Amino acid sequence: MSLPADPLQWSIGLVGYGEVGRILAEDLRARGVGNLLTYDIKFGTADDAPLLAHAAQYGVRPMTGHAFLARAADLVISAVTADQTVAAAVSSAPTLKPGAWFLDFNSASPGAKIKAAGIVDAAGGRYVEGAVMTSIPPHRIRVPLLLGGASAAELAPLLCALGFRTKVASEKLGVASATKMCRSVMIKGLESMVIESFTAARAYGVEDQVLASLYETFPGIDWEKQGAYFFQRVIEHGRRRSEEVREVAATVREIGLTPWSAQGTAERQAWVADLTDEGVFGKKGSKEFARSADWRVEADRILAKVK
Repeated sequence: MSLPADPLQWSIGLVGYGEVGRILAEDLRARGVGNLLTYDIKFGTADDAPLLAHAAQYGVRPMTGHAFLARAADLVISAVTADQTVAAAVSSAPTLKPGAWFLDFNSASPGAKIKAAGIVDAAGGRYVEGAVMTSIPPHRIRVPLLLGGASAAELAPLLCALGFRTKVASEKLGVASATKMCRSVMIKGLESMVIESFTAARAYGVEDQVLASLYETFPGIDWEKQGAYFFQRVIEHGRRRSEEVREVAATVREIGLTPWSAQGTAERQAWVADLTDEGVFGKKGSKEFARSADWRVEADRILAKVK
């Protein structure tokens, strides 16, 4: 079965309709894609109302399972939590159209990506590894995206026609995800260190001195602004980030190193996510939720909880 030559005529299935899936839906629709499908494990639960409302607003057709979505899609984009990377491939692969594309957008270890690729390719699909190299919201569909795998070079220009900004990292699977995972040791670790450092400094009343020292050592970083951004991102997305960093830890472990830093980062991110779920930072989804330009507001909330 041949796919339409023009990718704008493809049926595109979004597996996972969280923040990433919804942004892609909006931008693909704006680009002119006429047939968008989605499935999320929250469909059919008490938490599906905002997802279904968004899908209705943008003309995205909700499906009742992975199998139904895969059967109808020319391109499947898997954008689930890191721990569901292989499971999404397992659930989608059996009903993929022959020759359909499977773009794995997930933040998973090279080992997980290689396993998912084997499942998709064995079912007659064409698996391409994708590694998102920075935060999606500011860039949206134009976020820098590294591709990997034997079919990456063929899919790259087709994705560009859809509005993506791609670069082929390697024909070898795992290279793109290894690049992202090793970067995340630093980026996600820095987020957690800033929250820990700034909150402790706030408790001791030495935050001004600490910030002054950081500005002196790293003058190119606006630590006030960066600190507020890190607090916001972890408070809003700590659960997803903690799952990603567990994959980062797996990446480090796969080459024989004990991932002490990544493990600690995953625990800190998950801990903040627990506080979010408890309502420490206000009602999730409200205008006041984790939106302060001053990180001290959120640090004080943490300190009020731990004390």
